[in-house]
Amino acid sequence: MQQDDKRSKTWSGRFTEPVSDLVKRYTASVNFDKRLADVDIQGSLAHAKMLNKVGVLSDADLAAIQKGMAEILANIRNGTFDWSLDLEDVHMNIEARLTALIGDAGKRLHTGRSRNDQVATDVRLWLRGEIDQLIGLLQDAQHSFIDLAEVHAGTIMPGFTHLQVAQPVTFGHHLMAYVEMLSRDEARLVDCRKRVNRLPLGAAALAGTSYPIDREFVAAELGFDGVCGNSLDAVSDRDFAIEFLAAAALTMTHLSRFAEELVLWMSPSFGFITLADRFCTGSSIMPQKKNPDVAELIRGKTGRVDGHLMNLLVLMKGQPLTYNKDNQEDKEPLFDAVDTLRDTLVILADMVPGIHVKSAAMAAAVQKGFATATDLADYLVKKGLPFRDAHEAVARAVKAAETQGVDLAQLSLAEIQSFSPLAGADVFEVLKPEGSVASRNHVGGTAPEQVRAAIERARVRLAG
Repeated sequence: MQQDDKRSKTWSGRFTEPVSDLVKRYTASVNFDKRLADVDIQGSLAHAKMLNKVGVLSDADLAAIQKGMAEILANIRNGTFDWSLDLEDVHMNIEARLTALIGDAGKRLHTGRSRNDQVATDVRLWLRGEIDQLIGLLQDAQHSFIDLAEVHAGTIMPGFTHLQVAQPVTFGHHLMAYVEMLSRDEARLVDCRKRVNRLPLGAAALAGTSYPIDREFVAAELGFDGVCGNSLDAVSDRDFAIEFLAAAALTMTHLSRFAEELVLWMSPSFGFITLADRFCTGSSIMPQKKNPDVAELIRGKTGRVDGHLMNLLVLMKGQPLTYNKDNQEDKEPLFDAVDTLRDTLVILADMVPGIHVKSAAMAAAVQKGFATATDLADYLVKKGLPFRDAHEAVARAVKAAETQGVDLAQLSLAEIQSFSPLAGADVFEVLKPEGSVASRNHVGGTAPEQVRAAIERARVRLAG
């Protein structure tokens, strides 16, 4: 057993006693970092090819490494690879198996590199691929919002401030607000990817290597845009992961806001929508209940991703240069954030098309909060009344309507004229919700015409 322990540790010659089982369990990362196996092998093959190119590794050794790695990758993918806690992490598990398969050639693979720059490379490779997938999922989510917005470009609903009825908008316009948010989220990930896509390999432990390596060759092999410019920074930088988590937290925040609205809209107090049954659950005691569990979980899981962002910020804040074992703790929050965001985007893109809109309930709600009061003020301003005077006149009209328990449009012309004699018979046109939304006919406005134009712009952007 002692011999096995010494064989498995790359640093065992320095120590006089083996690591305790408790320490092995506490320090090992293989249970979670084995998901990096594919990119670890990809990075190792590029490194081996470079070592061969510069004359450090023979053709025979390179061929043996390539053959051995192909077998290992097949074993990992079919589930027959034997992962060992004694070997600490994904890197040593793969290297030990490679050496067992091909002998000394496997030992030569690690020439000119360290696990420090190796893991930094692996995480960047993995995250780059995940970002690419997430960008596609963000686009799918945008399409789902756009499709539903197109159906409801003219469906009147109340717009809210302070969760109080403010002004009439359309449901399509409301949905397109989320398209704007998700498009920014997409842009943030595209920009984040640029800083993820830099190669740390070649920094070795922290100071670089004395071997005649060709970092640009490896970068090209792995599809990186360039190399990290400072060896100390290359092995200790986790900015790229923190930046991703910040982008992920913002995206989840946007999804959480929409989820909160679904919960509100589905409640009988609003009654604006229903969700497809597959996204809801019932109650164990109340047979009438249809609970929007998926939307509630989106809200809940947002806190999870926010926590992961804070986790990494706190993890890095006290670390001196360069690599410290603390950095091992970057992976689980990063992995979970990616998984959470991915699953949420997939389920959202499926849930949005299943939203059934109760347009009559939306239209009725517009009548409850004097939503066209601002339109009446604008009408009086256009008749020549200063805005502050118009604001005061309408406020008094609202108070009168509220006292009578009616909407502004239900006041008589004489009553409206008592607050401002400038009002004419045409005033009732501006008090209609349809007239209100149609009047906001400018870029970014809620007029159905503008909503459809925004939809077309979004479709063109996503197609490009």
